[in-house]
Amino acid sequence: MTWIDDPAFSADAPFGPQTLPYGVLPSGIAVRVGDRALPLRPIADHFGRLADLVSTPTLNPLLAAGRPAWSELRARLMDLVTAAAAPRGAELVALDGAVLPFEVADYVDFYSSRHHAENVGRIFRPDGEPLLPNWTHIPIGYHGRAGTVVVSGTPVVRPHGQRRTSEGPVFGPSGRLDIEAEVGFVCGGPVASRLTPSQAVDHVFGVALVNDWSARDIQAWEYQPLGPFLGKSFATSISAWITPLEAFAVARVAPPPLGNPVLPYLAEERPWGLDVRIEVEWNGEVVSRPPFREMSWTFAQQLAHLSANGATVRPGDLIASGTVSGPSRDERGSFLELSWGGKEPQRVAGEERTFLEDGDTVRITATAPGEHGSLVGLAEVVGTVAPADTER
Repeated sequence: MTWIDDPAFSADAPFGPQTLPYGVLPSGIAVRVGDRALPLRPIADHFGRLADLVSTPTLNPLLAAGRPAWSELRARLMDLVTAAAAPRGAELVALDGAVLPFEVADYVDFYSSRHHAENVGRIFRPDGEPLLPNWTHIPIGYHGRAGTVVVSGTPVVRPHGQRRTSEGPVFGPSGRLDIEAEVGFVCGGPVASRLTPSQAVDHVFGVALVNDWSARDIQAWEYQPLGPFLGKSFATSISAWITPLEAFAVARVAPPPLGNPVLPYLAEERPWGLDVRIEVEWNGEVVSRPPFREMSWTFAQQLAHLSANGATVRPGDLIASGTVSGPSRDERGSFLELSWGGKEPQRVAGEERTFLEDGDTVRITATAPGEHGSLVGLAEVVGTVAPADTER
């Protein structure tokens, strides 16, 4: 029994007491309970020495507090939300109005799905090896643009950039706007560098869904030799609610073998793959179910590599997994793959599509297994394509 009267607040629903993701409403930090939210500032006195951490306008002070504070707060919250009586000052409110819950410090996007990397290799290099030789030895990634990470629900304006044509490069709106269904990891704890994979875990506060929007025609022209730039930097959407890493203890799995040993600084004693099951909806129709357990590199290895040269991991850093794809066609996490470079249109709501058109909406959801047969939810990430703002 609990004082929270919400059918969606149960162990067999994604946002029951086993999940408790954090977000930020206009009134401040809140925890999602089913289909409602519990603001924490009005009940801050129930958290003792942690009261100040839940009374701020963003999650950043909580991110900086580190693993012991995160565990203590989560344990106290679980007691409060499962009690028979509501704590003094508690009020449940709508989920509406959630904002970006933390100030993004740095953003790094990885490329950790072998299936995605091989698919892209076959599309762009049909006569060559689909996987480049470094891929099974190093977590490939690039530094993205933190300033264009936006909260779920923010419209995505069709970007401009250079595109290649038979008559030479032109500048204008992208004609091949795409998604990348990814899982993001929000960092915290003390500023640190040269982390081992086992140390890296204590620098991950929580998990969120990410859609790293991509302009494929812009990307194809500009990415050689230095990688993504305007084709990626215009928008990265993230869930409004961040699920604590502790909620995924049961979902932990070993990733698929790479086929070769990794260097010692990337070796994990117990790997941090996660059995997260993703669904991608395009205009309300499920078109893909990418399995995150198929990712070859874990977030712990990614953070170990990112920091191996002395670069720091800071509170508010966001690392994304890269596109999640599985071995089957209906497990591909980008429309580039689903349409095989635009050659195989996807049937969506009775229409043939390859890439996104203005007005299209993409919704990504996910769950993972929890304790005693429960479900752990990752809050949705949604975006609708808005027309290009101006002709330049």
